[in-house]
Amino acid sequence: MKRNSTNLIFSISGLRGIVGDGLTPELVVKYSSVFGYLSKGKIVVGRDTRNTGEMIKNLVISSLVAVGCEVIDLGICTTPTVELAVLDLKAQGGIVITASHNPIEWNALKFINSAGMFITEQEKNRIEKLVHSNNIKFAPWDKIGKVSKDSFQVEKHISKILNLGLVQQEKIREKRFKVVIDCVNGAGSFASPVLLEKLGCEVIKINCQNTGTFPHPPEPVPSNLTQLCDTVRQYQADIGFANDPDADRLAIVSEKGEAIGEEYTLVLATKYVLSKKRGPVVVNLSTTKMIDDIAKMYNSPVHRTKVGEANVGLKLKQVKGVIGGEGNGGVILPELHFGRDALVGTALILSYLAESKLTVSQAIQQIPKYYMVKKAFPVNQNFEKLLHKFKSKYRKSIMNTKDGLRIYLPEGWLHIRKSNTEPIARVIAEAKDKREVEELVKTALKFFKK
Repeated sequence: MKRNSTNLIFSISGLRGIVGDGLTPELVVKYSSVFGYLSKGKIVVGRDTRNTGEMIKNLVISSLVAVGCEVIDLGICTTPTVELAVLDLKAQGGIVITASHNPIEWNALKFINSAGMFITEQEKNRIEKLVHSNNIKFAPWDKIGKVSKDSFQVEKHISKILNLGLVQQEKIREKRFKVVIDCVNGAGSFASPVLLEKLGCEVIKINCQNTGTFPHPPEPVPSNLTQLCDTVRQYQADIGFANDPDADRLAIVSEKGEAIGEEYTLVLATKYVLSKKRGPVVVNLSTTKMIDDIAKMYNSPVHRTKVGEANVGLKLKQVKGVIGGEGNGGVILPELHFGRDALVGTALILSYLAESKLTVSQAIQQIPKYYMVKKAFPVNQNFEKLLHKFKSKYRKSIMNTKDGLRIYLPEGWLHIRKSNTEPIARVIAEAKDKREVEELVKTALKFFKK
């Protein structure tokens, strides 16, 4: 992961920064030009609803055209829509202009390769090398690229989901679920309510307008979903769904108006998919142990990767997995594509509830209970040295150093790692006992902050 300043991060999750203070027009042009030059051909471009999105999109498109690329402009659309469009249009790559769950002052370029997946570590390194070499060749005047628009990719995305055998359209329609959807005024506003309506749900929309700003912090964690919880209770809805700004993450609120935690999205989707077809499951090292318990019920193996959609997607391809994702609410269904997708997550959750005839609260009661605590702290140049010292405190424990440090303990596990998307380190712990998990995180935070 490359950090040029505290307000700029380049990783497999994209080039992210605070607009004007880290993510400058000069860098947008440089990275977009390099990506286009290396991809050579047709590039799909989409963006979320941030007020800086149109400005950055114009820079991106001009940069791609300048190196001779054919650009397909999808306008405002979700990240998974762009991933699917790369495959549908047989493009050489894609760029999504979104900083996902980061605050409104951030924006980013998410780079998609020709397989419709986030770029690999090797592809990221190639981009970085050429950026620093300043050896980009622009096209002559008579060989510059061209731009066209495609406004049908969101519709195609929804149709592909509805045509999946796993999606129980008739059973969902029979239930006529009352659903509240909060899209945080992001790209999901143009997709998630449409999918729900096509599934015959009674849809109550909140924060589904293109205002250019977010009505609450955009990460779909329980503390940010109070309005959604209140609205579910007010309308006595069956379920509430929340998207992040680019709709690759999905969170759930129960019929009681309780935010159940983003980990349960992948847990419920996995339980449903494995009940239909067994096979490998792939998640990252920070994802709940509930996944292991469910996979065991269906005699299915679990593989764990470094954090990052690209890492999970590649492993899913390699082991021919049937479902995977990340515990932040990211569901990946390989049958559709190898990216996190809030829309497919929505359809799978509703299929599970319709078929099982359970409420959300009843569904989670059937799953072994763990307590998870997620915290973060600012990262500095001493982080790796401190991590090494912290590791020595647990030298008798089993460890995984593939992505930061994951320690396996009798009472649970603890994972400490640098974020791919923010200038912070994350501390995540899980255990059966609430007090034990809180103590694990408290000990780690005290050590690193001191």
